[in-house]
Amino acid sequence: MFVVFVPFYNRHPPQSRPMNTDIDYKNNPLHGVSLKQLLTEIVEHYGFKILYAYLNINCFNSNPSVDSSVKFLKKTDWAREKVEAFYLYQFKNLPRASAEQFELPPRDRIVPLDQKPGRPAELSLEDAERLREKRARKAAAHDRDAGHRNGSNRRASNHPGEPVQGSSDPWAKWRK
Repeated sequence: MFVVFVPFYNRHPPQSRPMNTDIDYKNNPLHGVSLKQLLTEIVEHYGFKILYAYLNINCFNSNPSVDSSVKFLKKTDWAREKVEAFYLYQFKNLPRASAEQFELPPRDRIVPLDQKPGRPAELSLEDAERLREKRARKAAAHDRDAGHRNGSNRRASNHPGEPVQGSSDPWAKWRK
């Protein structure tokens, strides 16, 4: 008895091989731009104070430098994606991505050919503070609504014999 090893590239017959889907990312302004280059551009234009005010990432606030920020952003995916999205939609002033594209990391997003980068958005510390207040109000409203949805019909305990809060008759729900 002998064993035949099939090379990786020949495991599937030609008709069942996955199609080669080369996606063109060349219209994405992040294509071919290093993280250091990207950060240098936005720091030269906006400065660290504006970046911290809009992104709320501590590496832009405590002892900021491009090198230390790059080091942190390379290790932290969520922060890097936040900075890359800022670069695309504030600095390059592209229109917001579709819901489908928004789920992808910024470097993997496909920018339609008809969308061209524009001039950087005019940002100020006052606008950043208003945006921060708006986000805080929205988060508080979300938390308040979540409490109403989840807390209105909760049981007082996990014991099945005890009534639901606000009702003296545990069987009232099923009586007609």
